[in-house]
Amino acid sequence: MKIKARIALLLALSLAAAACGSGADDSSDAPKTTEAPATTEAPTTTEAAETTAAAEPEEVEEPEDAMEELPEAIVSLSATATEMLFAIGAGDQVVAADSFSNYPAEAPTMPDLSAFEPNLEAIAAFEPDLVVISFDPGDLADGLEALGIKTIVQGAAADLDQVYAQIADLGIATGQIDGAAATNAEIQAGIEAAIASAPPSDDPIRIYHELDDTFFSATSSTFIGQMYELLGMTNVADAADEDGSNFGFPQLSAEYLIETDPQMIVITDQVGYSAADVAARPGWGIISAVANGNVVQVDADIASRWGPRIVEFLEVISAAKAEALVSQ
Repeated sequence: MKIKARIALLLALSLAAAACGSGADDSSDAPKTTEAPATTEAPTTTEAAETTAAAEPEEVEEPEDAMEELPEAIVSLSATATEMLFAIGAGDQVVAADSFSNYPAEAPTMPDLSAFEPNLEAIAAFEPDLVVISFDPGDLADGLEALGIKTIVQGAAADLDQVYAQIADLGIATGQIDGAAATNAEIQAGIEAAIASAPPSDDPIRIYHELDDTFFSATSSTFIGQMYELLGMTNVADAADEDGSNFGFPQLSAEYLIETDPQMIVITDQVGYSAADVAARPGWGIISAVANGNVVQVDADIASRWGPRIVEFLEVISAAKAEALVSQ
């Protein structure tokens, strides 16, 4: 398979993981297939204290043109949006959620409601007055508009500012402005606590985030990569996509990974293999992460959705970083 096609497939799979998650853009943070932000170097321990503070959510005021009649029947075709809606207190307004919306438990998940091959008639059958989608396959938003149904499109967030903005927008749209503000404040506080709990080190821990067994990875220009950077870690994939031509998702090689010697390897529970399988790869026994038992398998949902559970992911990685430092 050609590299370009392979990247496109990975981006699609990232969207699915973000829905299950993931953005859009992404098995991890599901990024959009647009030009990625410039890759930045992970900060040193000293720099981290100055540069890794969590972005602050802006205060949001209800605009004059806010919906006069608040939605009473919301259909969510984004697993991340579903989590956001319930977090801000709009859960009772959600009448249906797509098949990947598996959290929280009370979400009205519909096994036959697809976020990636949406059926206009199936969506309209729920008589929604608001539909939230993570991407538009081409004619869904127009079709909903023709039926008089309001649509909000929220693609995968590129950074924390966009996370806060999306939550605030949902708060305005649903009349849950206070709940959105409280959710953003809670996320910010949780991120700051996770950063503070990450143990300092003279040399940043080298991290490799593996998307699949062909060694596609995510650089610091992606949302998931930024989460590692917040914890003061060095991403070994960054040097493989300095020009951004791989949209932050370069395909590495076994030889490259052995040479760069990551001290932590992160995979998700959706890749179809385990940490033990990674450790058993030929020649990988000399990689520090393998030799010291620091191959970490995490929940794919918290690793790929850019909603309120970002904090859970940072807590898991912060704890794994502490273990990696002890084992060096």
